[in-house]
Amino acid sequence: MPHLALYTFGVLKTPLADPAPLTREFHERGAAIYEKFSQHPGYLARAEPKAGDQGSHFELDWGVWGEFAVPTWYDKGHAVDTTAFAASLSLWTDLHSAFDAIYTGLHRAALNRRYDWFERSARPGYVFWWVSDGETPTWGDGVSKLEHLHDHGSAPHAFSFRDAFTPEGTPSKGYSKGSGVGLRSDHAH
Repeated sequence: MPHLALYTFGVLKTPLADPAPLTREFHERGAAIYEKFSQHPGYLARAEPKAGDQGSHFELDWGVWGEFAVPTWYDKGHAVDTTAFAASLSLWTDLHSAFDAIYTGLHRAALNRRYDWFERSARPGYVFWWVSDGETPTWGDGVSKLEHLHDHGSAPHAFSFRDAFTPEGTPSKGYSKGSGVGLRSDHAH
């Protein structure tokens, strides 16, 4: 059964190493959100560096998730003290589970404050795609899919909630965060 890969990327207003209270708050919320996600019924896994690894995202060993990468439009620092982005790569069972986790609870509250931490951008902040059972998406896959979504719009291999696709590549009725409409299609997942 295919799984849903999700890559997120946002450029922060200040570097991750900034000691300001707002940056600390971002870190604390992120840790709590990942903890909640790990307990969600549709959550499968997320990219994490090997235990004990230290350094910038680019220097860490991400194991099967591959070498760390960011979109070509990211033009801030790459060192520990200058890195100014937040990125995640995760696997989910389906779109409904991902939507539920992202638009409820702690993560929803954080989304409501995203512009406190992140720069505004016309570029997409996330992308989905389906992967075969047993396949682990890589950071490079995520970057490639996000750049494709930005440059060409949704397609079966790179899509958003609003313009989603089934694992078979059929368009789904998408979610929009205020619509109360769930993802449905003519094909069962």
